[in-house]
Amino acid sequence: MIAVSDEVRDALARGAGVVALETSVIAQGLPVPTNREVARVLDRAVREAGSVPGWVATDDGAVRVGLDAATLDRLAEPGGAVKVARRDIPLAVESGALGGTTVSATVWAAAAAGIAVSATGGIGGVHPGSDDVSADLLELARTPGLLVCSGPKSIVDPVATAERLEELGVALVGYGVDRLPFFLVRQTPVELEHVVHDPVEAASVVGAARRLGARSTILLCNPIPEAGGLDPRVVEEAVERTLERARTQRVHGKDLTPFLLSALAEETDGRSLRANVALLEANASLAGRIAEALSGLERRG
Repeated sequence: MIAVSDEVRDALARGAGVVALETSVIAQGLPVPTNREVARVLDRAVREAGSVPGWVATDDGAVRVGLDAATLDRLAEPGGAVKVARRDIPLAVESGALGGTTVSATVWAAAAAGIAVSATGGIGGVHPGSDDVSADLLELARTPGLLVCSGPKSIVDPVATAERLEELGVALVGYGVDRLPFFLVRQTPVELEHVVHDPVEAASVVGAARRLGARSTILLCNPIPEAGGLDPRVVEEAVERTLERARTQRVHGKDLTPFLLSALAEETDGRSLRANVALLEANASLAGRIAEALSGLERRG
């Protein structure tokens, strides 16, 4: 069952902009109290951009699109929610669990609810030196829409991730840049064939994909704001240390990404956490502007 909030349902009925937002970042990705503050910041960023935030989570036997402040607070409680990827949705719904949705679950729920634009920080990908591949990639290949992100998370292999996305037929589009952003780092050597320069141009691409019935997500890669980007060498060295910690402690599966992000914040004396917050806000704001532009294009026919 998919339960859409009154606010989101009304916005969709009016043809207004709506942005789907993942909640795993609140439930598992950020520490308390940063996660609560970020929830408020992202909510405000989408609204100030002219759109409605459609937070996605599982709760009380349903996939919920559009959450109230009380539910977001529950998600932010340490250990209060399970992590829900696309594959976990039926189990979370059947059990009635409160679940923070990852990218794969969020884009699926967004498409099911009729929401074309989603936002996150960074996507999962191919972890270096292992067979661990994020479920995000396959879901992006089979679910329509546009996802604003800052490229792959800095804990994965950007080259291997870009190659896998190309193999799966997922379009990588730079927002004002022709090289793949890398979450905390503004760019990698990976060249991007497609670039858009403003929200209207991005919305036009979404509109074309919808008219064509395209069945994959357009990945719009928005680099972290210049003031917040970290030095690539600093990030690379810190990631190496976090990966070694994960190997030593035998962390894998669903626990790997939250562990690595937390360890990365420790290794960078909190700089990666502050950068993460900055890019999350920038992506939510951009997604709000694109959703608002898309609603305008569709009203004009």
